[in-house]
Amino acid sequence: MIPDWRPLRQELARLRAANIELPIWWRDDDAIAATPQLDQLAQLSGDLGVSTHLAVIPARATPTLAAAVTTLPNVIPVAHGWTHENRAPAGEKKAEFGHGRADATFDLERGFSQMRQMFGKRFVPVFVAPWNRLNAMYFQPLSDVGYKAVSTFTPRNSAEAVPGLITVNTHIDPIDWRGTRGLVAPDAIIAEAARHLEARRLGASDPAEPFGYLTHHLVHTPEIWDFTRAFLSELLAGGARETSLQTVIEESQ
Repeated sequence: MIPDWRPLRQELARLRAANIELPIWWRDDDAIAATPQLDQLAQLSGDLGVSTHLAVIPARATPTLAAAVTTLPNVIPVAHGWTHENRAPAGEKKAEFGHGRADATFDLERGFSQMRQMFGKRFVPVFVAPWNRLNAMYFQPLSDVGYKAVSTFTPRNSAEAVPGLITVNTHIDPIDWRGTRGLVAPDAIIAEAARHLEARRLGASDPAEPFGYLTHHLVHTPEIWDFTRAFLSELLAGGARETSLQTVIEESQ
């Protein structure tokens, strides 16, 4: 089945007509090692000319990943929690930093230090919350540790979580996590993306927030890879411009 790209193309045209810029960024979660899937991710990123922000699990990351990233200039390492283990109370939704716990700040510090040690200046100080859940009580500790941005999912409520810590979320996830774990119906993804862009155009969400696409390279099916290429290509052809969170951070300072 060929996707119907018309709703997305029409909304992109409306943004252009309204002179509203559409910065886009790409985040990919759960990296721990060099794998063929990482190679495929980097190849696609290079083909599209869209940098991939690779959310690395610090406590589980291997030296092979650090070595691979040094050879992949379009892959940008960011931190994905500390261990990506569920620390939520029984009965609550999964989260590593969704609830108060005595050792949380220590884990944030360890994660930041590990990322600096493994990736040096390549590490961009962005904290990606495991399961996209992050309690506001951790905003200031994250800033104190040295992070400059946080990222979860759905449009942000404010440009800064706390002064000096910007929020840059993702908006589209093509994986059917609660069903087949394959590709969500393409027309449904396209319709969702068009709704997000309409909300930006009408001022119902922040038009300055880069529009984020979220993937998980380790579990992609061929259909997810193909849709990712097509979707990002459509955004670029429709006038979107690629941005990196390093640039977003620098522009916010």
